[in-house]
Amino acid sequence: MTKTTAELDASAAKHLWGHFSRHGAGITPPIITRGEGSTIFDSNGKSYIDGLSGLFVVQVGHGREELAEAAAKQAKELSFFPLWSYVTPPAIELAERLAGYAPGDLNRVFFTTGGGEAVESAWKLAKQYFKKVGKPGKHKVISRSIAYHGTPQGALAITGIPALKEPFEPLTPGAFRVPNTNIYRAPAPMDTDPKAFGIWAADRIAEAIEFEGPDTVAAVFLEPVQNAGGCFPPPPGYFERVREICDRYDVLLVSDEVICAFGRIGSMFACNDFGYVPDIITCAKGMTSGYSPIGAMIASDRLFEPFDDGTSSFAHGYTFGGHPVSAAVALANLDIFEREGINAHVAQTAPAFRATLEKLRDLPIVGDVRGEGFFYGIELVKDKATKETFTDAEAERILRGFLSTALFDAGLYCRADDRGDPVVQLAPPLICGQKEFDDMEQILRSVLTEAGNLL
Repeated sequence: MTKTTAELDASAAKHLWGHFSRHGAGITPPIITRGEGSTIFDSNGKSYIDGLSGLFVVQVGHGREELAEAAAKQAKELSFFPLWSYVTPPAIELAERLAGYAPGDLNRVFFTTGGGEAVESAWKLAKQYFKKVGKPGKHKVISRSIAYHGTPQGALAITGIPALKEPFEPLTPGAFRVPNTNIYRAPAPMDTDPKAFGIWAADRIAEAIEFEGPDTVAAVFLEPVQNAGGCFPPPPGYFERVREICDRYDVLLVSDEVICAFGRIGSMFACNDFGYVPDIITCAKGMTSGYSPIGAMIASDRLFEPFDDGTSSFAHGYTFGGHPVSAAVALANLDIFEREGINAHVAQTAPAFRATLEKLRDLPIVGDVRGEGFFYGIELVKDKATKETFTDAEAERILRGFLSTALFDAGLYCRADDRGDPVVQLAPPLICGQKEFDDMEQILRSVLTEAGNLL
């Protein structure tokens, strides 16, 4: 018997513990029941633009029967088997496919069930790799301020958001922070010189390595476009300098592409969009367009070599890592990418997406519009001329108290976020075009205008 919306609400309030969610009297989260293309529907039948691809996930859109059928077919043939001293055909085929997309000699794929686990795996690999090559002191990692890298204890330590870490401290030791690439908040004169700002930001990594001691630092974790804080693209020359720094100090460069991979920026892997070759790529989300959970750490042949001696092992793994059903869905999803030219579509239409969102700059509350590909942040400000941001109380009132609900009520699912300065984030399915761009801009314009009137 199908439950009514009221019955589902009551059951959720009694039994369901939401992720990153507030609970209490009067809080009734919307119930999302189905999706079609770039549209989602709630339990009352109302439709919304999926302006965040679920959670930066649903690249090829909702309702793809081909992906559901791939899952059913694989489940009938082999529903599950672990990759612990055994392998399965879907995992083998997917590993080969991913290695083919990755740059350089990144040919070894270690599967996980999600992005945080991929980050956790990368840090553990970095530690064990350096122990095996005779540099046991190299264990520390460097990441950027406000950057989000996941919730496991190691990945959370790499995360640069103090408020997310404080409830779970003490965390895994050894993680250190450097400035991010938010040029909107860069000090003068670098705020008008992207090249100089990029070199300055990269050089802070070298400074941190020197301060901690090069013989203690194992890896640098960076997103191609940083998510938390509102979509910070890399300035010109940034990753080129970071690569030079990592090579100079024998530090691994980890490209955390949990969000940015699989067409979000334009290529299968965003490091290709920005012209650098990392030592490790971490990825997840868009690999299956969300139709089944999977993640991966893709490592270079150099990192795998010490484990390829017949006696060693990377003593790490997950029961559902490389799950055969998820791997089969990923392969079918990548088939869609290639058959429909998803990446080419992003490359061709991304300038129009940018131009459409740029129209919002005429609103007094909009301070900055930034991003790449189909991944954008709109920073909201109290004073456009001075770039003054909101107080904590104002952010609570405007973002959580008004914007999140108002945007959704107006028919747009996106993210109002204040993990750094207040932003609205947009990352629609990669099948979207000008109609969806225009619809999102019109909803944003109406709601942000109203929000500005609350100041």
